[in-house]
Order: sequence, then structure tokens, then C-alpha cells
Amino acid sequence: MRLDKFLKVSRLIKRRTLAKQVADQGRITINNKVSKASSVVKESDELSIRFGQKVVTVKVEALKESTKKEDAASMYTILKEEKLEKVEPEFIDDED
Repeated sequence: MRLDKFLKVSRLIKRRTLAKQVADQGRITINNKVSKASSVVKESDELSIRFGQKVVTVKVEALKESTKKEDAASMYTILKEEKLEKVEPEFIDDED
């Protein structure tokens, strides 16, 4: 199943177009490899998705073409959620 479709059907991301944008920005990895929206997702794959200052890592449990809202969470297991440190930009001193 395509990555963007899995994200929509599992409701990790609400819309497929948004899932495609996030993937094409390099914010999603499958098994630690940066992935595009068209990448193939298989059961037992590990996805890491960066949402702003948070990274959510999930394990794919099932692939379904469509699902009810209450059953969507059964398609994955959340392994971890971590907040990213906000990095302050460094100032370059050009007075040499």
C-alpha cells in the first residue's frame, strides 16, 4: 500500500494530499529511510513522522483499503512520541 494512502486510511494524517506533502518534504521515514508518498508500506514496517516539534514512531500492524474511524487505530501501534528540542539559530560574526 502507498504511504500516503496508509496515512489517510489509518487516520494518522487526515487528508491524503496533506500526507503527500509531508512525505515529499522528507518528514517521514520507513525503517529509518526517508520516504516519498509513493513508497510501499508493509506490515511490521516502522514509520517515523515529524509533526512540527514532535516525532511519532509507529509500527504498521495491518493494511486495509478502508476502515471505520473507530477501527483505524488498530492499523498501527504507537512505539514512541518525542518532542524535538527547539534549536536557536547561531549568529555568525563577520567582524574578522
